[in-house]
Amino acid sequence: MERRSEAARSRGGRDRRSPFDRFVEQAELRVSQAPFFFLCAGIVAAWLISLPWWTDLKTWQVAIHTVASVFTLLLVVLLENAGRRASESAQEKLNVIADALAALLTSSASSDPELRAAADRLREAVGLEERQ
Repeated sequence: MERRSEAARSRGGRDRRSPFDRFVEQAELRVSQAPFFFLCAGIVAAWLISLPWWTDLKTWQVAIHTVASVFTLLLVVLLENAGRRASESAQEKLNVIADALAALLTSSASSDPELRAAADRLREAVGLEERQ
């Protein structure tokens, strides 16, 4: 399933994402769909049904807690990575839009000092992310 926009496809070139980034994208796609939820629910159901085969109730509880903790840690790391990349992508797009707007304001501001000042403030605001 190709999720790239027409603009992204028109840029051409090779995919500069690392194998890990591509893995994170696929993992995010899979865990956000219903089959993954039902898989998790099935694991919990199997765990509940397995109670008679465990000799110790505490061991039975530790088994699900360990599995859940490991999966939770892995999913949190993957989803945080995906969220960070999405945030950076959105910020880059906003910076490009603001830069284009500042250029438009500058080209129209030859006789309007207020418009020129607004363009300067916009250009300064776009640079704030780079300084932090």
